[in-house]
Amino acid sequence: MVGLAGLLIVRFLFGIGESGTYPNILLVVSRWFPAGETGRVLTWVGIGSQIGSAIAPLIIVPLAVAYGWRMPFFVNAAVGVVWVLICYGWFRDFPGGMKNISLPERQLIETNSRFSTAHRLVPWKIIFRNPTLWALMLMYFCCQWSNYFFVAWMPVYLQEGRHFSENEMKMITFILFVVGIIGFLAGGFVGDALVKRRGLTFGRRFVGLTGLGLCGVLIFFAAISPDPVVAATCLIGANFGFSFGVMVSYAVCTDIGRNNAGTVTGAMNFFGQMGAFTLSVVFGKMVDSLHNFDYPLFLVAGVMITGGLLWLAIDPMRQIKEI
Repeated sequence: MVGLAGLLIVRFLFGIGESGTYPNILLVVSRWFPAGETGRVLTWVGIGSQIGSAIAPLIIVPLAVAYGWRMPFFVNAAVGVVWVLICYGWFRDFPGGMKNISLPERQLIETNSRFSTAHRLVPWKIIFRNPTLWALMLMYFCCQWSNYFFVAWMPVYLQEGRHFSENEMKMITFILFVVGIIGFLAGGFVGDALVKRRGLTFGRRFVGLTGLGLCGVLIFFAAISPDPVVAATCLIGANFGFSFGVMVSYAVCTDIGRNNAGTVTGAMNFFGQMGAFTLSVVFGKMVDSLHNFDYPLFLVAGVMITGGLLWLAIDPMRQIKEI
């Protein structure tokens, strides 16, 4: 299997395999953790993604240089297979299936988790009648614009748009994802604290609106700044804002979905991937037509601010109802 067609097929299959990641994570969270710890638990999920993004270039690039471009694919595949074997042998769907968990801990989890044996699965047509879900999906469509920019376009922007060297670009990208880890930690702990003090709706909305709004504003300042260092600093801060606010969307999936958290997350994640795809096309087209790397950032900033404002329409108390 060679050429562009083979690459597209592999990427499609990879997408199929990857698509279940966050829905399954949310199912695990709804079954394995008390509802009051949702924000902090999802924080560590986000931190894992940021650590992977930060260290991947430090591993993948040297492997490709030393052994050719195919070697990183073999290494990534091997890591995936090893993890599947570990997870299959060790993990169980419910706390009751684990051997090394005490009875008091199991009772604490089962009593306070979002999952309930009395709550039935709900058909898709009923799920999509929930207005909060539609606001959530549109918000996630917006927020993935910045995420895909940071992952895919920012290295190009730094080198070709702001004329940083390759080594400077790598360092800025590394710092950006380290700061993202801090953002995830802050968002998780602040969100859970606000939920306890001000209620579920305020806590969820504050984190989402503040994080995405800050991200959009700082991307705007990066675009208008004539100083490359200031622009890079703004983008690092923007990723902090994105990281601060993004994982609360998954918490809302468990809030409104409960036993249907996986389905709700899958729907939200689909819209997010559509947002990432749109950004990947639009950003390049704008750069080619306008011959400027800053103009697309104005659009990304506007989309992120719109995503932040959509949090005002998201009500985590509005659970998906059974028939």
